Amino acid sequence: MIDHLVSVIVPVRNRPILLREAVNSVRSQTYDRWELIVVEDGSEDETPEVARAIAAEVPERVRVLSGPGRGPGPAREVGRAVARGEFVQYLDSDDLLLPRKLELQVRGLRADSLAGASYGWTLLRRADGSAAERPLKRSAERIETMFPSFLAGRPWNTTTPLYRASVCEAAGSWSDLWLEEDWEYDCRVAALGTRLHQVADWVCEYRDHDEPRLGLGEPLDPRRLGQQAEAHVRIFGHARRAGIGPEVAEMAYFARALFLLARKCGRAGLRRECFRLLGLAREASTPERAHGFDFRLYRALVGAFGVRAGTVLAERFRAKGRTSGATAGSVA
Repeated sequence: MIDHLVSVIVPVRNRPILLREAVNSVRSQTYDRWELIVVEDGSEDETPEVARAIAAEVPERVRVLSGPGRGPGPAREVGRAVARGEFVQYLDSDDLLLPRKLELQVRGLRADSLAGASYGWTLLRRADGSAAERPLKRSAERIETMFPSFLAGRPWNTTTPLYRASVCEAAGSWSDLWLEEDWEYDCRVAALGTRLHQVADWVCEYRDHDEPRLGLGEPLDPRRLGQQAEAHVRIFGHARRAGIGPEVAEMAYFARALFLLARKCGRAGLRRECFRLLGLAREASTPERAHGFDFRLYRALVGAFGVRAGTVLAERFRAKGRTSGATAGSVA
């Protein structure tokens, strides 16, 4: 490990123009102690040639590696395995670092020895080129520790935080998930009790665009739901290992998310995922909610009619109930 060095890891597939722009945002940093690791993950266009050209321009700083072609998580892990920096910056190939990001966040982590990661405000750049006025998600919110806050969803994007390499090492390898892999990874970091430093300024730019993205797809696609289900199962495990119980408000929020995802899996006919998530939703709930009407009704219907038909019947019942008043013990 090299003190003060930031290892910037960029997984990329079929994004030659966006890759060049992302790399330029690294080269424009006011903080000069960085190395760049581009992991080319099975592109079918000119992206590999662009990556090699970038490395040829600054060979002392840039390396291009080959990824396993299984998505951004395993590709990031290829880069992390050879990173030499004291700090690690994950940069998605369609995002940008704002010029002072590394300077501000390295300074913050140097000043706060207890913090394992630093984050700041994330700028949303819309597809039409306009910028949102408010920071994206909850990146402007002051968060002391990652758990339990992250059970209510990620407050940032993958490019937002700067990690200490020691924290990444303790969290372990990126998973083989290709959807919600970043949320699962963050929750693994959170389970370590990781404290946060915040920069009260813009640090990165998340860009909306029309090019293909793994995060977009049909809501009831069984493959996508399978990935989401596995991510949620792992996140729940991280939270339990961190000692977060059903009485915590964020766990109650996550229990509801588990229940809703179980119903989506039911609509898609994913019986195993549906029952697995339903069981975890009950485990994540207080006894009152775990034995409430919603759980009992849904389990009875899917048990009697199967997950597809049972889910449809449950949702019809819920829609009818909303017109006549709230249901006692409701979780969704």
